[in-house]
Amino acid sequence: MPHAALTRPASDDAAELASLESLSPPRHDEHARQSFVASLRKHLMVDMAQRMRRHYDEQVAPAVAERAGHAPREAREVRRAMLGDPYFQAWSALRYSAQELTWWTVQPQVERALPALRETCRSLAAQRPAGGTLRLDPSTPIPKEVSALDIHLMPGCFHTEFAADDVAQGAVYTLGTAVFGGALKLRTRGGGVASSVARWLRTTRPAFAPARILDLGCTTGANTLPYLDVFPDAELHGVDIGAPLLRYAHARAEMLGRRVHYSQQNAESLDFADGSFDLVVSSFFLHEQSVRATAQILREAHRVLRPGGVMVHMELPPASETDPYYSFYLDWDAYYNNEPHYAAFRALDLRQAVCDAGFDAGRYFQTRIPNWGTVSEQQFEDCVLGRTPAPAHGNGASWFIFGAER
Repeated sequence: MPHAALTRPASDDAAELASLESLSPPRHDEHARQSFVASLRKHLMVDMAQRMRRHYDEQVAPAVAERAGHAPREAREVRRAMLGDPYFQAWSALRYSAQELTWWTVQPQVERALPALRETCRSLAAQRPAGGTLRLDPSTPIPKEVSALDIHLMPGCFHTEFAADDVAQGAVYTLGTAVFGGALKLRTRGGGVASSVARWLRTTRPAFAPARILDLGCTTGANTLPYLDVFPDAELHGVDIGAPLLRYAHARAEMLGRRVHYSQQNAESLDFADGSFDLVVSSFFLHEQSVRATAQILREAHRVLRPGGVMVHMELPPASETDPYYSFYLDWDAYYNNEPHYAAFRALDLRQAVCDAGFDAGRYFQTRIPNWGTVSEQQFEDCVLGRTPAPAHGNGASWFIFGAER
């Protein structure tokens, strides 16, 4: 089947631009709407957010201190102070609308291209030019964390299927996340979580050469494939609960010539043998799970790791790492973005959670690393080796990671 070029105008990341070529480019009005929403998000998450922080520091916090004798000391106190504030109310309403618009602006593009997109994915799954595999199990129960609500306000969440061999949710997620972060323009070259974590491993553990890598909650593979750039000889696996995401991820990897083995599984109960991986990773995954599910996922990661293997999760910074205002700011998603476990995850004692999963306390780590795409190679090395401090939290300039060695 001939393929038309895919255009994703909201993102400048060349690695992310390569995707399923059967998806038609956005039309003029779709392009305009996507660009507007990307720019609106930039205004909200950078410009307006900075002004809201100044407003809090200069007006809200002093008013609370005058009434209570002290400024807010934790996120919940900041939230109580900000809920009735007109600036926060305006910002929050706009942010919610922008989140919904993120998905709405790409849905017409996906719906128009869906027949060709499904056929292309079927063809790539049958031909497997890169040699990857896809295992789907329709009997896999969808956990309540996913089925009960549309995470990120994305209609249909990760798992909903509307037709046989459906990939619509994979396409909506991939294109929508490009709009979501497209206007921040933080990357100077291929960056992102996986590129940063893989290079952090290579820099801090030069002898570490994982033979098998497992990505938990891989969605459509944007933070799976880059591990092959650093560890090209590794056997790479990705698991997710959403079949439409995995079909899209598999076809995208095959089109890009990347051999990845995708399977539909719940990360709480993996079907891999004990000690079968050298590296287990995840990106922006655990905060969408309940505290109970997170504990079980960490236990499974410990189980499938070989002795000497490494577990690395990129996640939201815990409340213990941030000041009360920034904790309040981060926890917005817990109240308004259908991510109800967000705040509870950030309140966890991560070291204790990892130790409870079976890891030795002396092998636990947590740190902040730069986004590989925003700094030079020398700056990245200097930072991860402790010669210079890591960038502050916020807007993808750095990533908080934690984990342990087996």
